[in-house]
Amino acid sequence: MPSRNPSRTELANAVRALSMDAVQKANSGHPGAPMGMADIAEVLWNDYLKHNPANPDWADRDRFVLSNGHGSMLLYSLLHLSGYELPMDELKNFRQLHSKTPGHPEYGYAPGVETTTGPLGQGITNAVGMALAEKVLAAQFNRPGYELVDHHTYVFLGDGCLMEGISHEACSLAGTLGLGKLVAFYDDNGISIDGEVEGWFTDDTPKRFESYGWHVIPGVDGHDAAAIKAAIEAARAETDKPTIICCKTVIGFGSPNKQGREECHGAPLGDDEIALVRETINWSHAPFEIPEDIYEGWSARAKGEAQEEEWQDIFADYREEFPELAAEFERRASGELPADFLVKADEYIKQCQQDAEKIASRKASQNTLNAYGPLLPEFLGGSADLAGSNLTIWSDSKGVTADDASGNYVYYGVREFGMSAIMNGIALHGGFVPYGATFLMFMEYARNAVRMAALMKQRVLFVYTHDSIGLGEDGPTHQPVEQLTALRATPNLHTWRPCDATESAVSWKSAIARKDGPSALIFSRQGLAPQKRDDAQLKAIEKGGYVLADCEGAPEAIIIATGSEVELAMAAREKLADKKIRVVSMPCAEAFMEQDESYRESVLPSSVRTRVAVEAGHQDYWYKFVGFDGAIVGMKSFGESAPGGELMKYFGFTADNVAETVASLLK
Repeated sequence: MPSRNPSRTELANAVRALSMDAVQKANSGHPGAPMGMADIAEVLWNDYLKHNPANPDWADRDRFVLSNGHGSMLLYSLLHLSGYELPMDELKNFRQLHSKTPGHPEYGYAPGVETTTGPLGQGITNAVGMALAEKVLAAQFNRPGYELVDHHTYVFLGDGCLMEGISHEACSLAGTLGLGKLVAFYDDNGISIDGEVEGWFTDDTPKRFESYGWHVIPGVDGHDAAAIKAAIEAARAETDKPTIICCKTVIGFGSPNKQGREECHGAPLGDDEIALVRETINWSHAPFEIPEDIYEGWSARAKGEAQEEEWQDIFADYREEFPELAAEFERRASGELPADFLVKADEYIKQCQQDAEKIASRKASQNTLNAYGPLLPEFLGGSADLAGSNLTIWSDSKGVTADDASGNYVYYGVREFGMSAIMNGIALHGGFVPYGATFLMFMEYARNAVRMAALMKQRVLFVYTHDSIGLGEDGPTHQPVEQLTALRATPNLHTWRPCDATESAVSWKSAIARKDGPSALIFSRQGLAPQKRDDAQLKAIEKGGYVLADCEGAPEAIIIATGSEVELAMAAREKLADKKIRVVSMPCAEAFMEQDESYRESVLPSSVRTRVAVEAGHQDYWYKFVGFDGAIVGMKSFGESAPGGELMKYFGFTADNVAETVASLLK
């Protein structure tokens, strides 16, 4: 006897049931959004989403982002029902230690989770990055008759995402860049944690998005499958603009006593209410029990495999006609660097050492981009309206526009947070190594996106110039003090602060080659003197810390410095010519701490307790290297407005002061 075909409502009710049951079992979570958006998800996933549960990494899959990540059981239910390797036991283990179903979607835990969401507004911004990556990759690789890159990015978002400022940054840019394959579903349920949002959120969302240049579909009944389907058809037909589908929904749909109220937003419904929901939606099955015909109605495996096979056939023909492009596409999709990159990078680094000159490290960074850029077609750079100051444009940079997306540089405008989260989306999409720049001080605007890159271990390069009080007259609002400490305290993030052109080139190479996390590259405005090195020292730079200058026999004291202060440390050593002083350059403390103990001991022998750290940033970070017996020449306050040289003297960053500090410890 053939199995019956369940209705759309029954399929959506499976999501509602799984979501409320998992939240109830965990005794925590957010059942309201999954229950309210289940009908929208059913239409999108069953009728439109191009994906293969058997191969979650298929390059031309559609991307689905749940920006309102607190509703994570919606995503886990969809992944389980459609055939991903996410068994029912994982749904039963929702929000428990080491499960694949944490409280918010976490990249790398469950197959099919495209990005970590939870901090509201960043999911939609990641989605903008994914859609941007799709558009640029298509412009670079598609050829007449071969739509090799041709997929959509779909994102669910709620009131909270739209209230967050980052959504303005990202959605404004998405409209400007004409990201026509980005489709957002706004869950307009009128409820947030504090209750009815009309008390604090009265924006005219359709008009707002019209002003961004989006295609807006207002007033869609989020519980009417036919209306949802018509809206998606209209969205897919508009290829020049991103689309927002404004769906009116009822939070907690199906809960007789709690639907439409904040009580179902972020708390379990309770056993009694769940029993009523089962009656209301006519779901007679036990918790976590899904009938076979419901599974059959949801399964995307056969359809997804057929879609990928069709794409593979296209790619096979593409490979025959464009073998070099095909090989390049596969390399970039895999995240592997060009075979000759590391060798050529090392050649350039040696050249930097030979051609030593005094130069601002931001300019040395640009020179490095000119050397590495031609080797890396996957580079996708940018700056938050500071290209001329950050020096992130290199000779072959070409801006990405709505009409021509074949370039390799994005003008992000004054959108530090948006830029950073968009870069996360670009990296997650694949095919690119994104970098983007601003002043180090304005890392603060982007702080949570930097953290998310580190949490997801994505290869994203955050470039920060004007790295200290040395930038001068712009004053304390623009002079970073505590920012280096914040970056270095972030797990999985490597923070490089090079002291000259050679270390700058090494920092870029190391960041590009690193696959398991982001890097922050910190560059100066002022000129930095070149340092002498032998071949062993040159090779040791990439270890994060190394002996730059040494003495005969065991040192009496060690000076540790980074960036512009390495020059001071070397000058202080000359003033202490009668003492045995070692100078250690520490461009990346995190990389240094990843070296084996024997190497770290060879650079910073535990027997030498007289240590002085020198850095024009907050001093507290350096106690881990100098101990309480040592001293730190660093910042204890905010800066002032004056020429950079005067400020350095005023705050004690002079060779005399460093030498005196060392000498005082040796008494």
